[in-house]
Amino acid sequence: MPQSLACLHTHIIFSTKERAQLLPVDLQGELHAYIATVIQNMGCYPEIINSMPDHIHILTGLGRTSAVSDVVKDIKTSSSRWIKARDSRSHAFAWQSEYAAFAVSASNVQEVRAYIANQAEHHKKRSFQEEYRAFLNRHGVAFDEKYVWD
Repeated sequence: MPQSLACLHTHIIFSTKERAQLLPVDLQGELHAYIATVIQNMGCYPEIINSMPDHIHILTGLGRTSAVSDVVKDIKTSSSRWIKARDSRSHAFAWQSEYAAFAVSASNVQEVRAYIANQAEHHKKRSFQEEYRAFLNRHGVAFDEKYVWD
């Protein structure tokens, strides 16, 4: 019997618009659970989601018919509506228009999970912008500073 199979782990990172501190800490757990459901409903497999007040990291296994751009679009659209409806403090909430996505080998999934889980510790030492630039450089992604931050 023919089968189409895939094992495509992806680390997705994006921030709030203009890196504003708009993700209420008290809603982050619920937000992560909501996004996990959105991801599952798309036929993908959320591994770990963690956020800071100005950005989010998502490690997910993509479904065999999923495009990263579609997954990110659905996550951003759904979660933005959810945040605005859930918290009156967040009426101005918006995600940045761009994102970064990095392939993660099966042998590196646990390391990336640990990195995402320890966001609070990482950001005691460096800002989101420093972290983001480091990821882009480590993965050899050419970028222009004037177009990365919106």
